[in-house]
Amino acid sequence: MNKLKLTPAERSWVLYDVGNSAFTLLIATIIPIYFNFLAEEAGLSNVQYLAYWGYAASAATLLVAVLGPVFGTLADTQGYKKPIFLLFLGVGLIGCIALGFAAHWLWFLLIFVVARVGYSGSLIFYDSMLSDITDADRMDHVSSQGYAWGYIGSCIPFAGCLALVLGAGALGLSMVTAMGLSFGITALWWLGFTLPLLRRYEQKHFVERQPHAIRESFARLGRTLASVRQEKKIFLFLLAFFFYIDGVYTIIDMATAYGEALGLDSTGLLLALLLTQVVAFPFAILFGRLARKFSGDQLIPLCILAYFGIAVFAMFLRTQAQFWMLAVLVGMFQGGIQALSRSYFARIIPSSQSGEYFGLLDICGKGASFMGTTVVSVVSQITGNISLGVGMIALLFLVGLILFRQASRIPS
Repeated sequence: MNKLKLTPAERSWVLYDVGNSAFTLLIATIIPIYFNFLAEEAGLSNVQYLAYWGYAASAATLLVAVLGPVFGTLADTQGYKKPIFLLFLGVGLIGCIALGFAAHWLWFLLIFVVARVGYSGSLIFYDSMLSDITDADRMDHVSSQGYAWGYIGSCIPFAGCLALVLGAGALGLSMVTAMGLSFGITALWWLGFTLPLLRRYEQKHFVERQPHAIRESFARLGRTLASVRQEKKIFLFLLAFFFYIDGVYTIIDMATAYGEALGLDSTGLLLALLLTQVVAFPFAILFGRLARKFSGDQLIPLCILAYFGIAVFAMFLRTQAQFWMLAVLVGMFQGGIQALSRSYFARIIPSSQSGEYFGLLDICGKGASFMGTTVVSVVSQITGNISLGVGMIALLFLVGLILFRQASRIPS
């Protein structure tokens, strides 16, 4: 087989990244700006706006962190992974459309939390499908392809949404109507690129179905939680991931909100983050190619160090040009650290328990994101200095790097 050519199953899996990334980009760009519009209409200050946005992101990640391992363990049962994936997908799609009907900031945040739970939950089962659709020696390549095409593919619906939002007045549309159409376009794009995966996916690795599947899934989760500390490589990687992915997710979640709170031009922020997606496309592919010559033990620490520098730089960010520089730097390493972490973890866990273990990984990822966004929000409110809150997360990259190096020394 051509090592670079994707199989039909791999291609359909990659296409889901193209679909869901449209919502990812919307979360990182237009949604925070629209929430700022609703917040200003209600008379909220910039500090209140950033804090409430952070609390909403934290609530969504906490809910997924609680639900993920339970549903993930159940999804490992024969024939269960696709239906549970569909459940979370449906919640995400319905929530995405419903956002277009929320004209008050509080209702908007509540619906956003629901949509984010559906979206994030679907990614747990999507990630755990990696071991079903490809072989261990192709995981880095396929995982990187998913992120790469997701980045560039998401730019297409985003461009249409951006044109609607920025040109709303010229088109005779209100901001609320333009946003409603944007949410609808995003949901249709997301659904359309999910269909190939739904047609082709087959669960190859699973736990045999038991008479009481739900009860048994809780028992399996309990056994895994009890034994995971004995699996030192997995345990240390999970701890490392908890710390270093905190900064990654917090930067993704808060970048636009941070720029808005600094008073930077909204259009410039959106275009800069669009540039992030364009830059991320070739660099995600590059990291996939590099993974054929260098191991994840070498490449992941490189990405962590780069993100430490990005977090320090963000502390001193004040101008639009600096935000553009930040966007380019994030694009260079975002796909690499996410794709390599996903494939690295898939290789060191039992394939038949992938949903369960990816649920645990999601606890670490979402738990970290909860901590990161909450720290930014609380420190910003207490000190009135939003840059101080952003800078605090740089320390977590250092902790993550130390723990990852310890994990990488343990044989698989």
